[in-house]
Amino acid sequence: MQANGAGQGQNQEVSCLSAAQNGESSSALEAHSNGLMSSNNGNIVSSNNGALTGVPLGPPASTAAAASGTELGATMKKKKRLSQSEEDVIRLIGQHLHGLGLNQTVDLLMQESGCRLEHPAATKFRNHVMEGEWDKAENDLNELKSLMHSPNAVVRMKFLLLQQKYLEYLEDGKVLEALQVLRGELTPLKYNTDRIHILSGYLMCSHAEDLRVKAEWEGKGVASRSKLLDKLQTYLPPSVMLPPRRLQTLLRQAVELQRDRCLYHNTKLDGSLDSVSLLIDHVCSRKQFPCYTQQILTEHCNEVWFCKFSNDGTKLATGSKDTTVIIWQVDALQETHQLKLLKTLEGHAYGVSYLAWSPDDNYLIACGPDDCSELWLWNVQTGELRTKMSQSHEDSLTSVAWNPDGKRFVTGGQRGQFYQCDLDGNLLDSWEGVRVQCLWCLTDGKTVLASDTHQRIRGYNFEDLTDRNIIQEDHPIMSFTVSKNGRLALLNVATQGVHLWDLQDRVLVRKYQGVTQGFYTIHSCFGGHNEDFIASGSEDHKVYIWHKRSELPIAELTGHTRTVNCVSWNPQVPGMMASASDDGTVRIWGPAPFVDGHDIEEDCSSMDS
Repeated sequence: MQANGAGQGQNQEVSCLSAAQNGESSSALEAHSNGLMSSNNGNIVSSNNGALTGVPLGPPASTAAAASGTELGATMKKKKRLSQSEEDVIRLIGQHLHGLGLNQTVDLLMQESGCRLEHPAATKFRNHVMEGEWDKAENDLNELKSLMHSPNAVVRMKFLLLQQKYLEYLEDGKVLEALQVLRGELTPLKYNTDRIHILSGYLMCSHAEDLRVKAEWEGKGVASRSKLLDKLQTYLPPSVMLPPRRLQTLLRQAVELQRDRCLYHNTKLDGSLDSVSLLIDHVCSRKQFPCYTQQILTEHCNEVWFCKFSNDGTKLATGSKDTTVIIWQVDALQETHQLKLLKTLEGHAYGVSYLAWSPDDNYLIACGPDDCSELWLWNVQTGELRTKMSQSHEDSLTSVAWNPDGKRFVTGGQRGQFYQCDLDGNLLDSWEGVRVQCLWCLTDGKTVLASDTHQRIRGYNFEDLTDRNIIQEDHPIMSFTVSKNGRLALLNVATQGVHLWDLQDRVLVRKYQGVTQGFYTIHSCFGGHNEDFIASGSEDHKVYIWHKRSELPIAELTGHTRTVNCVSWNPQVPGMMASASDDGTVRIWGPAPFVDGHDIEEDCSSMDS
């Protein structure tokens, strides 16, 4: 059909043909082919071979009607040629409507547009598969063979058909017929012999349910046959048969792309299209983001050096120069998640500069600054000190990391100590001569990452006593943390700021801009849903937040009056973050508060890029 893309190649002819070629007709299409159609005061007037029929209201009107009809007919003959993208959209809509059971609407759409949903051979093949007519479906493959891109596709498709046929025979208890399919039809294909051996084992299944479990198969019926069709379609060009639920797939991809590009998206992704509106673009407001002060904790009476949420997100531990650790309880019942003082752990003579929760949150280890040779292991539930560890008064134990088993930990400092200990402080292993700045245990339970005074991060294996270089920087690494999946490391580098490294590929991924980092130890963190965000304190008294993929900050949080030493994002509440500062306070950040239905703007500067 010229108006719908004649001459666009062999692949095009299977997707869009004229209604006449499909043997379809309607009064509208007949009027088009006859060439003339007009209306005169509500009366339809048409022409057949130039002779007007109808009820004219007078010679002048009749003449005008004829002229008008001729012009309209010519216009309809010159119906706009559909572009390939327009044909594709029509087919996608048709497929979606067909899935909703609106078959008459689909027929009308295809008839009026001159397109067809899929190749007639594909339609026949689909029907035979869904009806379980396997011999006919096999014959259909011969007709589809010339339309396939790969010559091996027919064998693979035939294998899938026969496999379904075999399983259905078995479920029906027709063991002899199933055996015949296995020996006489599947095996001669000489394809995927390993799978054939597995299929033969299903002959031993005692009943249908046993078969379905072992074969991980839905059983005979619409579900398994629909899944089979989805697999079969992958071997056919989309011009012959559309991929299953193609419109929904495209819409879902569009929604996911918009979410990925949204700098402030911080909620769980719902794969269902029902959870979003397709009528508007996805956008998250900065007011929903944790960059507004929800609470200021002032119980410490000196500089606050560290803060860390527990793994379950129900508690926050803060360590201060005032020699105390305070455990705060997060009120899960309140929407603002207010914190209340739970316990104060005292006696850390040098102050507390680092804290580490055990994997089960039952214990908390506290370390001091460079001149501190002691390490405290607290029972969080009882508030009792379980272990106070010190190997030597000349040691410097400034960092610690828990083994994933929760039964061991590693600790060290810049004076060359690097120990692995049990919960009672007993020394299990030691590594001599490693000047440790910061530590992290990987999830394999064997590898410990340690940043040292040589501006690098190395991996140490305490089991076979091997080590290897992983990251090399040009300036001192003041601190680092690792993402939950163990793939990325976030470094605070002296005079350089915040760097993101890929630990697997050992490459620098990104340098984040804005933060002021000198030679103070500042601890940054991953955070938000899926750890899509990065936050860091700064010597300019601010907290900076970046989207992981963007070098420019998306928010600068103001409120602290001195250096912000540490930030911690609640691992269970994506909209909650804490920051600790030399000003003696801990600030809790959350979404914008509401007063009389209006958002309050405060403490957050946007740096949208």
